[in-house]
Order: sequence, then structure tokens, then C-alpha cells
Amino acid sequence: QVQVVESGGGWVQPGGSLRLHCAASGSIRGFYTLAWFRQTPGNDKQLVASITSLNTTYYTNSAKGRFTVSTDSTKTTLDMLMNNLKPEDTAIYYCQHSDGRATWGPGTQVTVST
Repeated sequence: QVQVVESGGGWVQPGGSLRLHCAASGSIRGFYTLAWFRQTPGNDKQLVASITSLNTTYYTNSAKGRFTVSTDSTKTTLDMLMNNLKPEDTAIYYCQHSDGRATWGPGTQVTVST
């Protein structure tokens, strides 16, 4: 089994920055993807950015140029530095580990407002 936990959410003013941290543990092996999704009330989770165990990154249009994902030497963490945050970035952010089976963390709230 795999466990996933997120941290680093909070409140920030528009234009500010936050760094989210995701840590996966347990039976992690083979090829897998770590990804950040976000969800607003009444909507499905939407992909924001991801990294594979081969260090290939992917960003959606909403993240390109503002968000940067990185991992560490264990390749079991996924940090996401979010710059120039906008009110529309307000959401619950979830980390997902996927190796064919998806495991989600409990989520962390990000609020961007004045």
C-alpha cells in the first residue's frame, strides 16, 4: 500500500507565493507518477502538474510559467512552488501517487484573497 500526505497550504494575497509539499510512502516501486490536482466546490479534481519517476514533468496551461514542481533524491516527494498566485487558484490541492492505482492524500487548502 501507498500513503500520501500533503502540507504547506494556507492563505496568501494575490501575487504572493506558496510552496506545497507532498510525501508518498509505502510500497513505492517501478514506474509511477506524482501529481498535484486541485478542486473547487462543485467541481471535479483537475490536474495542475505532475512528475514521473523518470523525472518527466508536465504542467497544465494554468500552471505554466507560475508553478514549478520538483522532487528529491528519493523521488517520493513532490514539491510545488506556486508564484504570482491569483484568486482563481483558490482550491483544495490534492497530491496523487499513481502506478496504475491512484492513491490520494487528504488535501490542503490554498486561499488567495485580499
